[in-house]
Formats: sequence, structure tokens, C-alpha cells
Amino acid sequence: MTLVPLALIDWLRQQCADFEFAPAGVFQADGTTEWPLVAQDAADLTEQLDAGGFLTPLPSESAALANVIEVALVDFLISRLDELAASTESVGSSRGAARGYPDLEVEGDIFGGGFRAVDIKMARIKMLKKGDSTKTESRITLYTGNTYFKHPTIAIGGIRRPFADYREHVDVIGLYEFDENSKARVRRLELLVHHPWRIASRERSSTTREYIGAVDNLSELRMGTGSFQTEAEFYTYWRKFPFKVPKLVQRELEKRLKG
Repeated sequence: MTLVPLALIDWLRQQCADFEFAPAGVFQADGTTEWPLVAQDAADLTEQLDAGGFLTPLPSESAALANVIEVALVDFLISRLDELAASTESVGSSRGAARGYPDLEVEGDIFGGGFRAVDIKMARIKMLKKGDSTKTESRITLYTGNTYFKHPTIAIGGIRRPFADYREHVDVIGLYEFDENSKARVRRLELLVHHPWRIASRERSSTTREYIGAVDNLSELRMGTGSFQTEAEFYTYWRKFPFKVPKLVQRELEKRLKG
């Protein structure tokens, strides 16, 4: 059978269109109810669990809440990749480390061969008292600039393999509104899929860490129209950026270069 290759970025967009993040809260076992609990549907079950004190809110802190969404999305994508592998036997996937890069590694002939990095990012939409929101609350971090990105042939800084070993880098961006009055916390989750350079800015995403930041304008994020006209321009700018390198990282880098 002839293998019909897929563009990973298009495949991800198709899958993300099916993803639904619909938590009702965090279940805790010390609520009260009459057993057995009988519910007519999911909405009725949620209402009864909430009334019985079984549900507490998801975390409100941005990083913690983002992690909950990201884990759910990676699980979903891995399940879709497993389905694809069952029909083609030419695709593989593996989950990344909790604080490493990427969140998901994909390989296989179906996507053109080689290893491909899929990273998941979440950003809250900055809510305004008047008018429509136009920005994220903070810039999304695309890469750590002073380790694996700066030295793409060395596996340093929490990356699974050298940055240059990946034939493609793709980001799945989640934009959402935070609802403090809801136990689910997340409202109107919107998923975008872009190559990172297309949504990159010329600004760091942190004033204290060496992170490469994305544009924070919602329209630019949605359209994939960041600060760079070409991929080469993006790499040239950020590889020359004067990032600070901690002594510990410098010693590790020197050891890797000698080895």
C-alpha cells in the first residue's frame, strides 16, 4: 500500500479542532450524598457532585492551570497518534519530560520521517473592563534561549535530543479566558497551531529568565504574523541575542563540547 504523507502541522490542526477541555472541577472524596448516586446525564451528575461538596476549583495560578490543560491535550494527541499508528504502522510518539522540551515527540514516515517536536503553550487572554481583549496577559515562552536553542547540536538544558536533530518544530497554542467564578476556571479555549518562528517577537518573555517570547497580540497569534518575515531572520536574531549564561550551564556546556 502506498503511504500518503501528512503535513504534521495540518494534522495537528485537524486533531485540535476535535479537542474539548471540559473539567467541572477537581473531585475530592469527602463530600456527602445519598448512595447510590443516580444521575440522568453529565450535567445532572456535575450538579449533584457540586451540591454534595465533591468538587473544588481547578488551580487559579496560571502555570498550574496551564499544566492541567497541557497534560490533557498531550494525552489526547497521543491517543490520536496511537490510532494513526494502528492504521499505518509508520508513526511513533513519546511524551516529553515535565520540565523539558518538547512536550511531545513525533516520528515516522507518515510525517516525512525523522523526529519532530510538538510543544504545548497556554496563555490567558487579558480581560478588559471595557472593549474587546486584544492581548495575552503575558508573552508565551517559545524556547529557552541560552541552552539548547543557542547550541543546537548539543543536548543541554532539558531537551530530549539536540535541537538540530528535529526536522520540524511545531507549537500548539491555547488561548483562554480565566473565569474566577467557575470551578472549571477555563472559558472559551481556542487552540492555534504554528511553527514557532511565525509567532515570535523580538522580546523576551521574562525580565529575569532567558526565554524567547512570542508576540502578545491576539490577532498576530491567530494569523501567525509575528515579528519576523522569514525563519532564517528569526534564527539569526535570537542566536545572536546576548543571553546570560549561568556558570553551572557554562561548565556543563564546556564539558559537552569537550566530550
